[in-house]
Amino acid sequence: MADYLSSVLWTEEEIEFRKQVREFCDKEIYPIADEIDKGSYPRDLLRKIGQAGFMGVHHDKDYGGTAKGLSYEIIVAEEISAANGGLDMARMASTTLFGMPLKVFGTDEQKKKYLAPVVKGEKIGCIGITEPEVGSDTAGMKTRAEKDGDEWVLNGEKRFITNGSQADYMCAFAITDPSVKSKDGMSAFIVPTDADGFSVVKDHDLLGMKSARVSWLKLEDVRLGSEMLLGEEVQGFRILMDELDSERTAIAAEAIGYGRTPYEVAVKYSNERQQFGRAIRAFEGVSFKIADMAMKLEAARALTLTAARMYDKGMKITKQASIAKLYATEAAISITNDALQVLGGMGYTTDYPVERFLRDARLMTIGGGTAEILRFLIQREVYKEML
Repeated sequence: MADYLSSVLWTEEEIEFRKQVREFCDKEIYPIADEIDKGSYPRDLLRKIGQAGFMGVHHDKDYGGTAKGLSYEIIVAEEISAANGGLDMARMASTTLFGMPLKVFGTDEQKKKYLAPVVKGEKIGCIGITEPEVGSDTAGMKTRAEKDGDEWVLNGEKRFITNGSQADYMCAFAITDPSVKSKDGMSAFIVPTDADGFSVVKDHDLLGMKSARVSWLKLEDVRLGSEMLLGEEVQGFRILMDELDSERTAIAAEAIGYGRTPYEVAVKYSNERQQFGRAIRAFEGVSFKIADMAMKLEAARALTLTAARMYDKGMKITKQASIAKLYATEAAISITNDALQVLGGMGYTTDYPVERFLRDARLMTIGGGTAEILRFLIQREVYKEML
C-alpha cells in the first residue's frame, strides 16, 4: 500500500479501514469493473457494499451505520471510485445525497423506515434538486407542494437525478410558500418512488458513468402524508445547503479515485514501454507528467481530508468543501488526460481503463456544483473572512 497511507494525515484505524475497503474492491469490484461500465446497474453490488458496512460510515449506529464520520466516507469514496466511478456515484447518491438530509433532519421514525434500509444496501435513495430549468440556481426551483387537508400534493419535474429510475425513495425539494423568496419558501419531502403520480421520463445517455443511472423524473399530483415532510416547513434551503457541503467533500474524494488509477497505470506503463532503446520514463515529456500527477493527487487528498475533519468536528466547511471539490475534480481531468497521453494510442483503446476514467472524471466539474459556482462560493467566503 502506498507510503502516503502511513503519513501523519491518517490514523492507524483509518489505514486499517482503507485496507478493508481495498480488499473488498479487489474481490468484488475490480474483476467486473469493465463489465458494469457497459450499462448494468449494480444493485447487487450496492447491497454487498451495504452488507460490508461501507454505506453507513457517517450514519448513526441506531440505523445500521458505524458513526465513523465523513473522514471515513472519503476513504470509501476514493477506493470504490478507483475501481469504478459510476458505482460509487450510485452508492454516494444513496447514502450521502439521500442519506445525509435524513441523518441530520429526519425524525427517529423516518430514519428507521427510510434511512436504515438504505444504509444496509437493501433500498436505494436519490435526491431531487435539479430541474429542467433549474441547475445552479436552486432558488429558482419550480416544483411545488401544496397542502390539501393532512396531505401535501407535489407537482414538478426533476432532471439529472442520479439513481432516479432505480431509487426506492427520493428526498425531493419543493416550494411550499410561493409568496416569499424561493429559498425562504422551500421544503423537503421523502417521496416513495412507488407513489401514484411519480414517473420516469427517461434515463439520460451519458458520456461516462455508464454503471449509474441519471434520470429525468416527473411528479404529477403526488400525495404525501404530513409525516413525509423532512425537517420543518420552509426549512428546505437549509437542508439543501447542509447536504451540499458533505456531498462536495465526498465528490472530491471520488475525484481522487478517478485520477489515482490512471496515474498508477501511467507509472507502470512508462516504466515498461520502450522507445529509442529505453523506457519512456527516461524522457522528461513523460516523467514530468508523472510528477505533476503525483503532486495533484497529494494536494487533493490533503484538501479533502481537511474538509472532512472539519465537518466531523461540526465546523462550517463551505469554503473548504468548495476548494476541495474544485481542485480535486479539475485535477482528476488533468491527470486522466495526461495519463492517456503517456499511454499514447493504447490509452485511447479500451484495453486500458484510462479512457473510462477520463470520461467519468469530466462530469464532476458540473455535478454537485459547477467549477464556476464553486469559484464564486470560494471568493465569497474569502471576502467574508477578510473584510
